[in-house]
Amino acid sequence: MIVAFSVTPLGVGEDVGEYVADAVRVVRESGLPNRTDAMFTSVEGEWDEVMDVVRRAVAAVEARAPRVSLVLKADIRPGVTDGLTSKVETVERHLSA
Repeated sequence: MIVAFSVTPLGVGEDVGEYVADAVRVVRESGLPNRTDAMFTSVEGEWDEVMDVVRRAVAAVEARAPRVSLVLKADIRPGVTDGLTSKVETVERHLSA
């Protein structure tokens, strides 16, 4: 499964980059395939391991912020691996045709 999620601290002002970095650090240290862009961090793996990473990323922000917003989208496809790469490659292939 692939989960794309965004963790946003609330009540800490406008500059939230350092809080988001705490969440992304958890994801990167998990060892699971992941990507971060301007809006979301995506992580790929089995249900329990991915959801544990999301939970810990939220907890990292929650430890420093009075309130946390979480947006999450999941692509649940048993048996599919390397979706983070293959989904993008498919789109790029169609764009180059």
